[in-house]
Amino acid sequence: MLDDIVATRPHLFSDSVVFVGEEHLRRMAAIIAAVESVIALPAYRKAVLGRAGLSVQTTPAAAGVFMGYDFHLVAGENSGPRLIEINTNAGGGLLSAKLLSARLTCACCEAAASRRQFAAETVEAAFVGMFREEWRRERGAAPLRRIAIVDDTPDEQYLAPEFELFRRLFVAHGIDAVIVDPRDLDYAHGRLEHAGKTIDLVYNRLTDFYLEAPASAALRAAYADAAVVLTPHPHAHALYADKRNLVLLSNAEWLREAGVPADVRTELALGIPHTVEVTAAQADRFWRERKRWFFKPAAGFGGRAAYRGDKLTRGVFETIIAGGYIAQAVAAPSERHLRSPGSEQSLKLDLRNFVYRGEVQLVSARLYRGQTTNFRTPGGGFASVLVIRRRESA
Repeated sequence: MLDDIVATRPHLFSDSVVFVGEEHLRRMAAIIAAVESVIALPAYRKAVLGRAGLSVQTTPAAAGVFMGYDFHLVAGENSGPRLIEINTNAGGGLLSAKLLSARLTCACCEAAASRRQFAAETVEAAFVGMFREEWRRERGAAPLRRIAIVDDTPDEQYLAPEFELFRRLFVAHGIDAVIVDPRDLDYAHGRLEHAGKTIDLVYNRLTDFYLEAPASAALRAAYADAAVVLTPHPHAHALYADKRNLVLLSNAEWLREAGVPADVRTELALGIPHTVEVTAAQADRFWRERKRWFFKPAAGFGGRAAYRGDKLTRGVFETIIAGGYIAQAVAAPSERHLRSPGSEQSLKLDLRNFVYRGEVQLVSARLYRGQTTNFRTPGGGFASVLVIRRRESA
């Protein structure tokens, strides 16, 4: 499988590691805890679920697997981690765990083994336990027999190797698993099926976040009838991943009115770049100040249709102000300087925290060039994170 990944996805994995200070890891965890505390508030849930057309009263018991909290490490005054976005069904968790295991068996990395914050085997066990917990929260002590890993044309997805790794992981822990396109699911008589076999739980990798596409019809009906455990689900996306949520989370006045404690407001003010909705009424202002903003579609993912203000053309800007975008104060990423015989290069990096119910399970880096993470940069891709402890840093 590794040979196939290297041949077909040469920039999926970086050939380097990223060293991160333990203080940055603690700060990221503190920002995540602050966000989670706000998401639990009735005022917040009412605001974001209502906007998505979802009922607060019908929030599923399942929490949603693989929340991806993505950070940049900024330099200069008030340096440290900045939360740039949150994603549901964040990809790369199991790939990063496998990479961590491989890195620490290399001779050059053996000395750094003590710097790992997470053990790969422990991470994989936590991932399986997370799916079992999602099932338990919805179905109690009933046995979890079969999981479907669902995405559109899964064989064609760039992270398709991870789907197969998850299938093997589930099977190794006694859970039957299949990888399927949502079009191949059938729903009738209260059961979601694939090839005549009942699906108990769906690991949702779709970017049809609210199951609105015709291809998602069977899954949408089963989810509406609570006939399948779906994770992550539309409620999780509304609570966490709609980019407009960052407008609330970085709005000191709204947070105060919602009853957020002062210490949490301070944590969020330091940790989340100021974010506002883009409106046509303020087009002139945004154009004048475009160099200080990063523009993102509210429903976007994977860096698609996201633009750095200093790179904007007037034509693209007209699309942005037409609606559906947020503007986030630029939080420039840090860089990893790589040197090898005959070459040097500097790559931007972000840090993805894989989180379940507020608990950080793994931190992985992604190295890239350009405006956003792209897995097309030679030398870039997922990279293992090793910890620099305070004494080592000094």
